[in-house]
Amino acid sequence: MKLDWMRIAALAVTALVAAPAWGAQPAQSADVLVYGATASGVIAAYAAGREGMHVILLEPRAHVGGMVTGGLSATDLGHYVIIGGYARDFFMRAAAHYGVTNLDKPENWRSEPHVAEAIFRTMLHEAGVQVYFHEQLREHGGVKLDGKRIVSITTEDGRKWTAKVFLDCSYEGDLMKEAHVSYTWGRESSQEYGESLAGVRAHTPKHQFQWPLSAYDSQHHLLPEIDPGPLAPPGTGDKKEQSYNFRLILTTDPANKLPFPKPVGYNRAQFALLERYLSQFQAHMGRPPRVHDFFNPVPIPNHKADFNNNGPVSTDYIGHSWKYPEGSYAEKALLWKQHLLYTQSFVYFLSHDPSVPASLRAEMNSWGLPKDEFQDTGHWPNQLYIREARRMLGAYVMRQQDLQTERTKPDSIGMGSYNSDSHNIQRVSMPDGTVQNEGDVEVPVQPYEIPYRMLTPKPTESENLLVPVCFSATHSAYSSVRMEPQYMILGQAGGTAAALAVKEHVAVQNISTADLQRILRGHGAILHLDQQYRPQAQAAAQAK
Repeated sequence: MKLDWMRIAALAVTALVAAPAWGAQPAQSADVLVYGATASGVIAAYAAGREGMHVILLEPRAHVGGMVTGGLSATDLGHYVIIGGYARDFFMRAAAHYGVTNLDKPENWRSEPHVAEAIFRTMLHEAGVQVYFHEQLREHGGVKLDGKRIVSITTEDGRKWTAKVFLDCSYEGDLMKEAHVSYTWGRESSQEYGESLAGVRAHTPKHQFQWPLSAYDSQHHLLPEIDPGPLAPPGTGDKKEQSYNFRLILTTDPANKLPFPKPVGYNRAQFALLERYLSQFQAHMGRPPRVHDFFNPVPIPNHKADFNNNGPVSTDYIGHSWKYPEGSYAEKALLWKQHLLYTQSFVYFLSHDPSVPASLRAEMNSWGLPKDEFQDTGHWPNQLYIREARRMLGAYVMRQQDLQTERTKPDSIGMGSYNSDSHNIQRVSMPDGTVQNEGDVEVPVQPYEIPYRMLTPKPTESENLLVPVCFSATHSAYSSVRMEPQYMILGQAGGTAAALAVKEHVAVQNISTADLQRILRGHGAILHLDQQYRPQAQAAAQAK
């Protein structure tokens, strides 16, 4: 079965690349246009295609799947029984590739990036979606409006694309911005929506320095990668973003492993704080440092692991994401390159620098870059983990209370359940001369319902745009809903809603949410707290 599936997937990928619809002569119009081939964008396009729509999917870069195929293979699940619909279908296909027939354990939800991308491409092919790569929205004046309707968009190469309904499924929200839809970024104050998790954090216990560590060198010069401060009072809002990183895929397989190269532009002085931390580690912890003190490696199939941020100094490039949401294309591209160089340099420092304990260097070098992943980007991930950028201010702003005390919604289109999870936002010199990280939030939640209204702009601003990734939420709420399975769930709802709006000739705010919910349930979606995934019930619903 595995070989047959892979042969079919390979043929599908070949067909997608070879077919004229994939870039030779772009279609000028469609029923539904999806901008951004993130996992959410793929599922949105797939859902609209399955509802009979002519769908175009535009991707500014060269791959489909966003973080799901770009390094985040250790899926952020929460209560995985509430993940249904096309998201679950995708993960079931991935599990089947490895001969697994259920999703009853967290490890069954993990797949290699190249496998995940092949599945996404196959799904798009099945739904008849036309996909075009290297099609980035024109930076200025890329959206033509007629009142509250988007008429067309123009990409950087001058091509014009028209549709009846548009979906912005990018991590950046550029289409939303150019359509003059209200949005924000950064952190609200705790007073703005009455959220205890909002604004500057009074205490950040996780991914923190475990003993007092000076922020200065012997000449009292601030060490690199530390903000001079001062830290604002707790609860203060700001325009700072949680840190971004690259989710590394590394392998221990000697036949598939490449050594860590010394990156062009490497500067070991950048890691003076890390060097100091390492020099004191044994004395304070009673043991030598290990890889897991600086990474969270989660095993995925075929002797690989997804290496995420862990500890006070890790792959999160703290303090360097703040300008990304509102940056120009050139500024975003530069920040992307700076994040990649930081990641490559961090890995090289730990694996090669003489100041690093020999045991840690040896353990680090037991891992390497996989030859069979990210072959067009030097085996480093092809997607920067943009954890949060712009957030729409739409018809409904989802808040912390919607995750904790007001967890039901009459227009629910799916459910979330992952922790409120924001990574550190800044690394600051404190008044006593020590260094602290600030911004991390890790607060458990119970399953909650996600309203359709948070996908839609205000009715006074746009009537044919849906925003499933940069959706309408506060920083506190976004920190939980932002997980990739939820992006996929919202993509399915958005694609289905777009199809309803086309069929009913109404604004996206005016579709029948009862009809939307009926269709979503028919395709296995889990919408309410009294539901959970039951194979027999889902099969019966889909058979109706």
